[in-house]
Amino acid sequence: MRSMTRFAIATVGAVLLSTTLLTPPALAANNGAANSGPEFGQNGSNGNGHEGNTNGFSFGVIGDVPYGDAEIQAFPSYVQDLNAHKELSFVAHVGDIKNGSSQCTDQYFEAIKKNFDSFTAPLVYTPGDNEWTDCHRTNNGAYNPLERLAKVREVFFPEPGVTLGSPMQVKSQAKEGFPENVSFRKHEVAFTAVNIPGSNNSMLPWKGLGQTQPTAAQLNEVQQRTRADIQELKDTFRKARNNGDRAVVVMTQADMFDPTVAAPSQTDFGAFKPLVQTLIEESNSFGGPVYLINGDSHVYNQDHPLADGSAWLTFYGQATAAKNLTRVTVDGSNNAKDWLKVTVNPEDSASVVSFDRVPFTHPAS
Repeated sequence: MRSMTRFAIATVGAVLLSTTLLTPPALAANNGAANSGPEFGQNGSNGNGHEGNTNGFSFGVIGDVPYGDAEIQAFPSYVQDLNAHKELSFVAHVGDIKNGSSQCTDQYFEAIKKNFDSFTAPLVYTPGDNEWTDCHRTNNGAYNPLERLAKVREVFFPEPGVTLGSPMQVKSQAKEGFPENVSFRKHEVAFTAVNIPGSNNSMLPWKGLGQTQPTAAQLNEVQQRTRADIQELKDTFRKARNNGDRAVVVMTQADMFDPTVAAPSQTDFGAFKPLVQTLIEESNSFGGPVYLINGDSHVYNQDHPLADGSAWLTFYGQATAAKNLTRVTVDGSNNAKDWLKVTVNPEDSASVVSFDRVPFTHPAS
């Protein structure tokens, strides 16, 4: 969730991020525990009644849900709504499993994990800022965010290389310490889910712990994770090029191009710069359609934030556009009245991907 209070970030931290992450060294090969072939979660039935088809397929996306007591009570029915759509090959949750003013307790994590386990399709989950980055806040329990990130990995990624819900094999960065960063391929479309949280990629100071600037441990985590994120993106696009894939889908939590922010600041968005630069470079190198699906700003939106003339190119200091990148934000928080159905169309269709918002049967709000 986008923070309601903006904090100052030390200039040295932003400079350090920018200079150390633009050209990351190659990581070791990404191997999840269950990798068993060149393509993971590739084709056909998932063995759970969710079939898809041989020419095209669909998947569902939710994010920034459940928020507050009413949505927590309604969330099991949301899961059942998605389960009823047997045409879905998988479901993705793009982060924020709680609102930004509630406690980040172990018990809550376990309760949401139980909900996630009830999905009958594979569930691909990428963490949001509300479940770790922002947990330093007093009303969140004044946790150390790095301890909460470790707990998120323990609870929600117990078997690296295998999804929650119905098990589907994916390739993960578990050996590098980032089990949440995964990739897979279906019907000539490359997918990756990457841990990029809001709150300026976790660079906002931990004020609930008495900090006014990012700590050394915080900076180190951001640098290491962002380096891994960049490598995950590069690897996914490289494989997509080599395979001749039709499209690339990137799923993450942070809205790096929030359309509701009229005058973005480096304090709130600057730490995303190396990731944005990588998306531009890799999108142009790929050449085909690229779809960035995120949550964070809570209001459905479809746009082209890196097209020629975009103010975001100027903000992030980028001279080159990526006109083939389409960004889609899912409804969340009080707008979580629907889920996003994404259809990958057959090869002879006018567009590779289409989007439909499907109302929940019994929305909480």
